[in-house]
Amino acid sequence: MATLTDFYKLGDTVRNWGRWGADDELGTLNFITPQKVAAAAGLVRHGKVFPLGIDFGSNGPQGAFKFRANPTHVMTVDGGDAETLTEYGPKWLQNSVAGELAGFFADNPFRFNDDMLIMPLQAATQWDAFSHVYYGDKLYNGFPADSVTSMGAFHCGIEKVDSKGITSRGVLLDLVKYRGAETFLEVGEPITGDELDECAKRQGVTIGSGDIVLVRTGWWNRFLEAGDGSEPYSGLDWTCAKWLHDHEIAAVAADNLMVENPISGVEGTFLPMHMLCLRDMGLMLGEYWDFTALAADCAADGVYEFQLVAPPLRVVGAVGSPINPIAIK
Repeated sequence: MATLTDFYKLGDTVRNWGRWGADDELGTLNFITPQKVAAAAGLVRHGKVFPLGIDFGSNGPQGAFKFRANPTHVMTVDGGDAETLTEYGPKWLQNSVAGELAGFFADNPFRFNDDMLIMPLQAATQWDAFSHVYYGDKLYNGFPADSVTSMGAFHCGIEKVDSKGITSRGVLLDLVKYRGAETFLEVGEPITGDELDECAKRQGVTIGSGDIVLVRTGWWNRFLEAGDGSEPYSGLDWTCAKWLHDHEIAAVAADNLMVENPISGVEGTFLPMHMLCLRDMGLMLGEYWDFTALAADCAADGVYEFQLVAPPLRVVGAVGSPINPIAIK
C-alpha cells in the first residue's frame, strides 16, 4: 500500500499546470492536433460503425452510490392528450393562449408527442470534466475549487472542452482477452502500466500522442449478466496515471464505473487516479462504455485502432456529460 507522500510525489511528476498556458482548460486534449484528427479519419476503411454508449433508462447501472439514480424518462405530451389538445390546448400552457391553440388543434390534423429526461449527468456513458474531482482546494491548472458553486463550474466545466470536438485515434486495449479471462477481470488484480504496454504489443498496436485509450475490463458484460451495479471488478491501478502521462494520452475510457481500480492503492484516499488525472493532468475519464461489439470485431480482424468520435453535451458549468460515443473502422 502506497502512502500519501507517494501520491503527492506522483502528482508533482504528472502535473500539467501551465504546460499550455495559465488559462488552459483543455488539458491533455491539446495533444489532439489537426494532423491527429486527419490521421484518425484515415483509419476508416470499411465504414463499420460501433456505438459505444449504453442505454439511458431505468434499468441502468446506478444504485451502487446513493447520490445518483438511473434516468427517469417522462412524457409531457403523448397520444392520450389528443382530446385535451383540441379542448383546452396543451396541458402545460394553461393561460389565455391555450384557448387559441385549442382552436388551432381542433381544425388541424397536426398532433405531437413531447418528453423530458431527469437524470444525473453521469448516470450512464459519460465523460468526467476536470472540475469533477479535486484536492488541496485546487482544480486543474490551479483554478480555485470554490469557483465551482451551486451555479456550476466557472472554470473547467464540460463545455470548455467541446472546442476540440473530442475526436481522435482510438485504441482498444482488451485486458479481458489479454489475461485470458472468461468474461471480466476479477476483483483484486488491478491493471498496471506494464500490462497496458504488453497488451498493446500483443495486439500489434502502438500507442501514440493524442490517442484516446479504451480499456476493456468486461465489467459491463458482467453487469448485464448480474444486473447489479455494485459488482466488484479490477480497473487501472492508480500508478497508471504515470503511464497515461508518459504516453501523452488525450483521454481514457473504460467499460466500468470508475476506470480505475475501486480498491485504492494509496492509504487514506479514495480514487487516487481520478485526482491525478482530472486535477493534476487535465485528462478526462470516460465511464460506463460498452466495448462488446467493438472488441469482437477487433479480435476478428486484428485491428485495434479506429476513429473515435465522443463529444460531450455543451452543458454550461457541468462537471460531467452524458455521451453516445462511436468508433468507426
